Amino acid sequence: MQLTTQFLPQYLTDAEGNRIAVVLDLQAYHQMIEQIEELEELQAYDMAIADDDDDIPFETAILEIEGQKV
Repeated sequence: MQLTTQFLPQYLTDAEGNRIAVVLDLQAYHQMIEQIEELEELQAYDMAIADDDDDIPFETAILEIEGQKV
């Protein structure tokens, strides 16, 4: 996913002129969040593929995620 919104950050500064915060267009912010989430999913996928652990059945995984005993 590419950012389609123009990314023009504005900066808030302290009394000495040091940048202390960034102000973004809301649409650009949402697109950045979507892109971060997509990258996290890709990273999780890559880690799962590289994992040498044995596969477990889907139903077992769901039970473990929900905190139930297997």
